[in-house]
Amino acid sequence: MPGEVDAPHVPVLAGPAIEWLAVRPEGTYVDCTAGAGGHAALIARRLHGGRLIAMDRDPHAAALARRRLETFECVTVVRANYAELRAILDGLGVGRVDGILIDCGVSSMQIDTPERGFSWSRTAPLDMRMDPTGGTTAAAYLRRVSIEDLVRDLKEFGDVRPARRIARAILRRRDAGAMETTDDLAAAVREALPFAGPEPEELRTVFQSVRIRVNEELRWIEAGLAQAIDALRPGGRVCVIAFHSGEDRVVKTLMRDAAREQRLLYPDGRVRDRIPPRLRLLTRAPVRPDDEEVRNNPRAKSARLRVGERL
Repeated sequence: MPGEVDAPHVPVLAGPAIEWLAVRPEGTYVDCTAGAGGHAALIARRLHGGRLIAMDRDPHAAALARRRLETFECVTVVRANYAELRAILDGLGVGRVDGILIDCGVSSMQIDTPERGFSWSRTAPLDMRMDPTGGTTAAAYLRRVSIEDLVRDLKEFGDVRPARRIARAILRRRDAGAMETTDDLAAAVREALPFAGPEPEELRTVFQSVRIRVNEELRWIEAGLAQAIDALRPGGRVCVIAFHSGEDRVVKTLMRDAAREQRLLYPDGRVRDRIPPRLRLLTRAPVRPDDEEVRNNPRAKSARLRVGERL
């Protein structure tokens, strides 16, 4: 069967996401974060006469998705940030589409590639870039960040409570010339939280915070989702999977605002124009993985899916 290439990782919330996307065989769909191609393959198998555009900003992920999906004639793989969605669709001669999937955050494939520097459990340079061909590495960010900015980033992007204590430990090691590897960053967190027992949860949340800042992830989610809503034809659906409160907050706010009437006001407060809602919320509360999925894939535990339908 086309596309039956084994994916290296299991896509999160795959069943619910594909069902909520309501794929029509002749429709046009976009997977904005193709990764290893798991979600994309599930969409492509449902298409007969339709089309799928699979995007990813990571060149390694785009190459892997291209190999995984090469037997599907309906699939076009594009290496691009989904904040470029409108330009990509225009370049392909695609107008409105029937459905768009966005799977936010880092992929298991990226975490499990040691040299990418996403994980504290593997010794590697502090890189963390989703697109390793450009941008600022995590080491470069930490070399120049102020303590106030670092505290803010730890709180905003990781909900880190002892943020100032950890920030001080990071900058102490940095100023001593020891903040170039994943081991250096992990050691700073452990030094800030010295206690016996299992690894502190802050290891995960500090790495998450630095990664989100380096990749400007919330900025791209906001830009990409706004373009996704505009790109849908009436009845088309956008499905977004988020993994932490910051991502979900952006998604929830954008979808909620698109589902409300917008009022344009004169300077004196009088209503100049009314813009009708563009989206109908299909999931008032986010859809979460069931117990079986979490048992089979613990990384799915924090995932939450929100869905909207274009009016």
